[in-house]
Parts: sequence; structure tokens; C-alpha cells
Amino acid sequence: MTVTPNQSQFTQFIILGFPELNGTQGLVFTLLSIIYVFTLSGNVLVITLICTYRHLHVPLYIFVAILSFLEIWYTGVTIPKMLTNLLNDKMISYFGCLLQIYFLHFLGITETYLLTAMAYDRYMAICNPLRYPSIMTNSCCFQIAACCWVVGFFGPLTQIILLSRLSFCKSNKVEHIFCDFTPLINLACSDTSTNVTVDFAINSFLLFLAFACIITSYVKIISAVLKIKTAVGRKKAFSTCGAHLTVVLLFFVSVGFMYVRLTNNPSVNFDRVMAVIYSVLTPMCNPIIYSLRNREIREILRKKFSELF
Repeated sequence: MTVTPNQSQFTQFIILGFPELNGTQGLVFTLLSIIYVFTLSGNVLVITLICTYRHLHVPLYIFVAILSFLEIWYTGVTIPKMLTNLLNDKMISYFGCLLQIYFLHFLGITETYLLTAMAYDRYMAICNPLRYPSIMTNSCCFQIAACCWVVGFFGPLTQIILLSRLSFCKSNKVEHIFCDFTPLINLACSDTSTNVTVDFAINSFLLFLAFACIITSYVKIISAVLKIKTAVGRKKAFSTCGAHLTVVLLFFVSVGFMYVRLTNNPSVNFDRVMAVIYSVLTPMCNPIIYSLRNREIREILRKKFSELF
């Protein structure tokens, strides 16, 4: 246990990770390594395909490519440290812990609003097809994506500043699989009521605003699709939204359960499960969902595999 000379602040923390593995660390390490490699290679493949084929240089796929790029960084914030944790390198510096929290939430908020932007894009494509090409230009897509990154950059700053002002002298053992606001707040020996309230307010506002925009977009999308007279037309319209809705549900449900609450004493195991879902499983599923459920990308992959074999 390392503290500063005045014994009031830890300079290092121990991330407990998965303490109940009972000798299966090697198996979990192998599985997590495979998932990480698959996630990286899958997202790189999606980006490569979209950048290579000019007919995919349209708003829908530009947003998918940006999301894949974001997921590469997002998983890089957490999974490598989880892997070293399984190798019994559980230590992380105080500033390293704060940086991990900041980038986790910076990229998480960016993803939240990027998914919102993708919902708006589908709304414009289905509900305003005549105006869509003139409004949702490639330049507009990049501007919207840039705004998502700016919101993500500034989103967690207030919480990080408040967290950095706390004193940690109870314990340096983080009851989680990576550094995060709630596990670290639980270790503070100073008053944390402001942190809990501010965390709840900011997380609730950011998630509610994004989710409300997504729900509004899809209510209008469903209403427009149901007016299409042919079953083929309805199926085609819904197919462009299915992949996005799947990702939204996976991401928002797990993040909502994790961060929108007015308590800093939740179930530790519940938090670990939710964290695995949004930090490991969702990024792994994204390239699968956007490739296997997308006809144009499936066709490209089929041609490439047929050329190879």
C-alpha cells in the first residue's frame, strides 16, 4: 500500500478485477485476448472496406466507419489493463486511474451521441428521402461526428475535477475490473455527496437527451415505414435500422443501469457484469452486426472470400 508522506492520499491503486476466478485466470485471459483481437480486426476490416469502396462513401457507412474507429480506442482504454490484471499486474497509479476514467467516459459519451447521430441519419433517409441527399452530405456527417467528439471531450471534465479533489485514505483496492467513478468514490474518506449528485445529474442528462432523440427518431421512422404499401418496401426500410437498434439497446441498457443512480454502494458483481457488457461484448458485437446484417458489406465480403478460396 503506497501513500504520500502525510498518509492522506494513495499514489497507487490495486484493481481487484475478477477475484472469484479460482484458478481459471488463464482461460479468461485467453478468451479475453481472442475477443480483443477479434474486436480490433473486425473494426479495422469494417473501416478498410468502407474506405476502399467508393459506393460506401455515403452517410450511413461514414458513421459506421467512425463508430468502428471509436471502438478501437474505447476497447484500448480498458481491455489491455484487464489482461495485465489477469497476469497479476494489478497496480495502477493514481493519475493513471484518473486518466482511464476520463478516457472511458470521453469515448463512451462520444459513442452515445454518435449513435444518436446515426438515428437522425436514418430518420432523414426514411422520413425525408427527397431532402436527404442535400441535407446529409458527407461534409455534414463529419461535422456532426466532430460535434459528438467535442461533447464527449467536455462531458466528464466536471466529474473528473470533483473526483481529483477527494482524499483516498480508506483503502487502495478498487472493487471493479477497471477504474471508474463509483468504485473510486467508494474509497474516498472525504464527503462524496456532491460527487454522487453531480454524477447522477450529468449522466442522466446526457443519456436521457440522447435516448430521447433516438426514441423520437424511431417513432417517426416506424410511423413512416408502416405507411409503405408494399411488404418488400417495409422490410427494406426496417433492415437499414435493425443493426443500429441492436447496438443502441445493448449499449444504452448496460450504461443506463451502470451510471444513472443516486447511490455509490451498488452490487459489486452487478457492476462487473454491466461493465463487461458495455466495454467488452458491445464493441465485439458491433463489427458482426454491421457486417452480417448489412447487405452491401455482406456482398463485398462474399466476393472477397470467393476470390481467396
